[in-house]
Amino acid sequence: MHEAPPPAPAPGPSSSPVPAEPLSHGLKQRHLTMLGLGGVIGAGLFVGSGAGIAVAGPAIVVSYLIAGALAMLVMRMLGEMSAAMPASGSFSVHAERALGRWAGFSVGWLYWFLLVVVLAVEATAAAQIAHGWVPGIEPWAWVLLFMVVFTAANLTAVKNFGEFEFWFASLKVGAIVVFLVLGVLAVLGLLPDTDPVGMANLTGQGGFLPNGWGGVVSGVLTVVFAFGGLEVVTIAAAETDDPARAVGRAVRSAVVRILFFYVGSMLVIVTVLPWTAQQAGLSPYVKVLDAIGVPSAGQIMNIVVFVALLSALNANLYGSSRMIFSLAERGEAPRGLLKVSRRTGAEGGVPRRAVLASVAFGFVSVLLNLLWPDTVFLYMLNSVGAVLLFVWALIAASQLRLRARLEQEAPEALSLRMWCFPYLTWVTLAGLFGVLLLMLTDEAARPQVLWSAGATAVVALVAVGRQWRERRGSA
Repeated sequence: MHEAPPPAPAPGPSSSPVPAEPLSHGLKQRHLTMLGLGGVIGAGLFVGSGAGIAVAGPAIVVSYLIAGALAMLVMRMLGEMSAAMPASGSFSVHAERALGRWAGFSVGWLYWFLLVVVLAVEATAAAQIAHGWVPGIEPWAWVLLFMVVFTAANLTAVKNFGEFEFWFASLKVGAIVVFLVLGVLAVLGLLPDTDPVGMANLTGQGGFLPNGWGGVVSGVLTVVFAFGGLEVVTIAAAETDDPARAVGRAVRSAVVRILFFYVGSMLVIVTVLPWTAQQAGLSPYVKVLDAIGVPSAGQIMNIVVFVALLSALNANLYGSSRMIFSLAERGEAPRGLLKVSRRTGAEGGVPRRAVLASVAFGFVSVLLNLLWPDTVFLYMLNSVGAVLLFVWALIAASQLRLRARLEQEAPEALSLRMWCFPYLTWVTLAGLFGVLLLMLTDEAARPQVLWSAGATAVVALVAVGRQWRERRGSA
């Protein structure tokens, strides 16, 4: 291992080229494309979508369209900035360049904290599934195994992370494609021993809007967080041979296809079965597969959810390590985290200390989840519950500023452009704040907003305090 070179000051948009980072470039376009496609296809879709259907009915399709549109607009903005100025810190670097060091510090640390806390949820849920298959091995042992395996994968060449994610994502995407094909065949009555379902389930049981537009809004609050995870694509792009081109292609291919997978899946589910047949906490995919006669549907979906959880664990460990490495590059985290493994061709260039720091806090989160799931860990989980929306809002605010500067100083860098700028950016910001306000009116979601707002305020105050002390010291 060797010490990375001191970080250069964050350049403005006109700086060309962007300073090279001491990370390897072992990710290929196929890795990035599948990371974009599979990064958000997780347990939130396969299991959590049941809660959305329970509150919105068939109109959950509209809820997913609204939430998906917000996610797609945010990714377009993030893709524009990352294609013009690729960096391993992605939106944290963009926020610093656009709004100041306090913003880069705040969004970087908040996102890192979000990922390492969510690690515990994913590891624990995957361990519960594995324990069901092999009851002789306790869940804590499964958690330890998963953490060790993925820590080892992330400590080696980045291409190993890429290969893990490529095959994980391929399985998830393949599972959804098969589900969509079977669902359409069931609707048309082309499966053995089935009659055409038609559109009766979309208009029966209270109609398409059984709970009115209030149900649609509640559905948005339930499903919007399922789109979190796309951001890792722009973090990973910095470790490809051609970051600007790679992130542009990945964002273009990912957002529309993911929207298709999510909305298409929901349309199939509420068309094949009455929405009243779904229950929160139970996978609607299993219900549909059982209804159309797929044998062992429950076990098949258990495998898919298990893979989805491990995939998310792997991606979150990767994303958290690169985010804290980027913070260290800019002097916002301990400089000891800048050590990377020695390069040998495409090998090496891995921020091993950053990986170990992230996984160490991940282990702490897992222990808290196992020991005090309803007290200490619940408070931690609530403190990051709405952080994703704050991150997205800062991405939009950063894009508003950087786009104007790029058009003046380096228009040639805008290989990927946000649609209808600045109007859609303002619409996105309004939509995000609207979701936060609606969460405040929802009794179940309100603690997440308040705790997350408190955590954000604390981090922002620390950032402003650090900046003030540095200015006093240099005065």
